[in-house]
Amino acid sequence: MSARAPPRPGGTNPGGDNYLGTTPAVMVLLSVLTPVLVVVLCLVIGFMLLGSRETKTTSTSPGKTEGASKADFRPWVDQDLQDDTEITAKEGEDGDWADSNEDEDLLHVPYSPPRYPEETMLARSKDLYTLMNQRRSVRFISPEPFPQEVIDNVIRTAGTAPSGAHTEPWTFVVVSDPETKHKIRRIVEEEEEVNYRQRMGDKWVHDLAKLKTNWIKEYLDVAPYLVLVFKQTYGILPNGKKRTHYYNEISVSISCGLLLAALQNVGLVTVTTTPLNCGPQLRLLLKRPANEKLLILLPVGYPASDATVPDLKRKPLDDIMVHI
Repeated sequence: MSARAPPRPGGTNPGGDNYLGTTPAVMVLLSVLTPVLVVVLCLVIGFMLLGSRETKTTSTSPGKTEGASKADFRPWVDQDLQDDTEITAKEGEDGDWADSNEDEDLLHVPYSPPRYPEETMLARSKDLYTLMNQRRSVRFISPEPFPQEVIDNVIRTAGTAPSGAHTEPWTFVVVSDPETKHKIRRIVEEEEEVNYRQRMGDKWVHDLAKLKTNWIKEYLDVAPYLVLVFKQTYGILPNGKKRTHYYNEISVSISCGLLLAALQNVGLVTVTTTPLNCGPQLRLLLKRPANEKLLILLPVGYPASDATVPDLKRKPLDDIMVHI
């Protein structure tokens, strides 16, 4: 009788028994670890899918995020503040900043403004208040034309505003071309629909309901002129160096106030609009440099013959002034 050959690992012995090089202990260990390995694998796949989804959401342009709900957006998140779009590569490069001492000393000259009698001062102050108290935000604007020179003078007036270190960090882009106005409207309405449906949140939309506003902006096509006000976050000197613009947003906001007063003075109307997340697209459309950011958009014209405005009341003086 011949001796039985020892089993070969992973093979079959002459008796037909199948050996996989395993023992009952190993089989028990594998049966215990298999569910754990499956769970770990599922977690890894889940994290990979989650990371892929977040990357897709981040890379999607404003208003293009698929499957987004209101819970995915926080109110007042304005992507204009992260405007990193470029027109040319050179504008995005870190350039040299001008030394503040490079400016020549300014000559100071005598200043003698008119001085009115007290009765005249009182009358003029009342007249201006009466005029400005009639100012309203009007969304129904007539297409009736008016002279370009009126807009020129209005913007000249806005340009007299004070600014940090007299940097005058504003650019007023006047648009009257119908095709360009329509492109602006398409950009604004596309983003505004997303704003109303997703970004702004229920409370913000509810607060606007009494004004009966929505994302349809017909006046952007109808108004004879659109004035887009850009703030220059820094200046660019003729030698290519950058110049610091101190308090640029505050300075430009003051100039916008003068612009509104100048429009009221000549009998024109507007509505102050700040299209959320439209700045980068509008800046590129209007070929503005990378240092300019959109602050406000104003449609300008006569009020339509059937224009209406909300019957709002302004706060009395005691509610807005504290005298110490």
